[in-house]
Amino acid sequence: MKTLSTQGTCTLVGAGPGDPELLTIKAVKAIQTATVLLVDDLVSPEVLAYARPDARIIHVGKRGGCRSTPQAFIERLMIAAVQEGETVVRLKGGDPFIFGRGGEEVEHLREAGIECGVVNGITAGLAAVTALGVPLTHRDHAQGVVFVTGHAKTGHSAEENPTDWRQLAATARDARLTLVIYMGVSGVAHIQNELLHGLPGNTPVAVIQHASLPHQRHITSTLSCLRADISASGLGSPSVIVVGDVLQGLAAAGVSVTRFGT
Repeated sequence: MKTLSTQGTCTLVGAGPGDPELLTIKAVKAIQTATVLLVDDLVSPEVLAYARPDARIIHVGKRGGCRSTPQAFIERLMIAAVQEGETVVRLKGGDPFIFGRGGEEVEHLREAGIECGVVNGITAGLAAVTALGVPLTHRDHAQGVVFVTGHAKTGHSAEENPTDWRQLAATARDARLTLVIYMGVSGVAHIQNELLHGLPGNTPVAVIQHASLPHQRHITSTLSCLRADISASGLGSPSVIVVGDVLQGLAAAGVSVTRFGT
C-alpha cells in the first residue's frame, strides 16, 4: 500500500433524504468544519447552509438516468484535496453506505494511504415510509426488511440486473419481509413481472418520490397494478418502491396521490 504524508482529512457524510432537519448533529459538525465539500446531486441546498462561508463547494452530481460525474473523477478529486491538506467532506444523499458507492470510495482512499471517516445519514427508504406513518417492520406483518437496488449497471437493461427478483419475492413471502427498492422506477415493468412469480397480485405497494421534502408525492397501489399506477401518476425518479403487508392500512384507502404534509 502506498503511504502518503498529508495533513488533510476526508469524511463521508450522509445528508439524509433531503429535509435538513433530519441531519444528525455529527453530520452538521462535519459540514461546518469542511474546507472542501464534494456534493451529490440529491443533497438538498438547505443542507449546504451549514457550510462555512469560505468552503469550496464542488457539485459532483450523480443521478440515475442523467448525465453524471464519473466516479473515478470524484475519487481523484477527493484524494487530491486531502493531499493538499484540505478538510474534505464527501456529502452524499441518504446514507453513504446504502447504495451510495461509499464503500468504493473508502477502498480507493485506503489504497492511496488515506483513512476516511463515515457519518451515517437517514436513508430514503426509511424516511419515505415514516412520512406515510408506516413502519418497515411490524410484529403482525413483517419480521424483517430488505433494501435492494432496482438499478442495473450502466449500459445494461433492467433485465440484466443480477438480482433474482423471483427468489427475493418467494423469500419475502415465506419470511414475511418488507421490500424497499431503490432506483426501481425505470425498470418497474420487469421488477413487477418477476415479483409476481412469488408474491400475490394484491400485495400492497407504495411509491414515494422526493421523500421528506415539501414536494414529496406518493401513490399506494398493489403489485399487479404497480406499473400502470406509476405511469398514471407521473411519478419518476428519485423514488422508493415499498412492497409488503406493512402497507395494508394505506392500501385499504385505495390508490392515491398525496403531497407531503397535506
